[in-house]
Amino acid sequence: MAEEEENMSFLGHLEELRWRLVKMVIAIFIFAVVIFVFTEWITQNVFLNLADPEFPIFRFFCWAAGLCASEIKIDWQSVEMMGQFGTNLMMAIVGGIVLAFPWIFHQIWGFVKPGLKENEIKSVRGITFFVSVLFFIGISFGYFVIAPLTVQFFGNWQMAESIENNITINSYLKTIVSTVFFTGLLFLLPVVIMIFSRLGIITSTWLKKYRKHSFVAVLIVSAIITPPDLFTQIIVSIPIVILYECGILIAKRIEKKRYKDSLAK
Repeated sequence: MAEEEENMSFLGHLEELRWRLVKMVIAIFIFAVVIFVFTEWITQNVFLNLADPEFPIFRFFCWAAGLCASEIKIDWQSVEMMGQFGTNLMMAIVGGIVLAFPWIFHQIWGFVKPGLKENEIKSVRGITFFVSVLFFIGISFGYFVIAPLTVQFFGNWQMAESIENNITINSYLKTIVSTVFFTGLLFLLPVVIMIFSRLGIITSTWLKKYRKHSFVAVLIVSAIITPPDLFTQIIVSIPIVILYECGILIAKRIEKKRYKDSLAK
């Protein structure tokens, strides 16, 4: 009888997971359809304008440091039969994931939540809002800062004057979408630290001990998702380092609470 109840419980969890996955897919699909319908406007006003020297980040650097962006001469083209459709589909799906992220995380948290203790649930109250805010701050930072600098760097790079940049729209959008999306994920670093700290995998002492190593890792990650110039890497590294320090504070807070709970017992 106990074994039957355990099997039913396991099947029940699988059923709940299935329905939560269905809800995630429906949300992503709805947003993807909207993006697909407004493809032309989004392409022109959200993506192609990143190459415009008048984009806000370029005007800021021109005003603040005299570093004005040069015009990028790009002859947009698609060289494959299904190139534009495939790129459009990728843009819609990734955009759907980004826009549906709060709902996706809410579903994941709803599945995990019943397995936690009451005090653990109370300690992470509002986590969906916190995670969503961090993610969208990262997305905004990636879009308004990292992506345009990436476009400016690679769009103007020439091995020789005789070599012309005929960039495909597929290559351009994949670079932008991946850069922005992974920047959003990087901003979830405090959440990752919080989870590992609660699981007892890492401590604030460990984070402090390997702080220098972590900063090197941050530079490496920055070099992967950004152009290989020092200026852009520094810009990316600064917020990630700040988030790492916030993670240390979060780990300290968790350890203090754990110590108080042990004394209360």
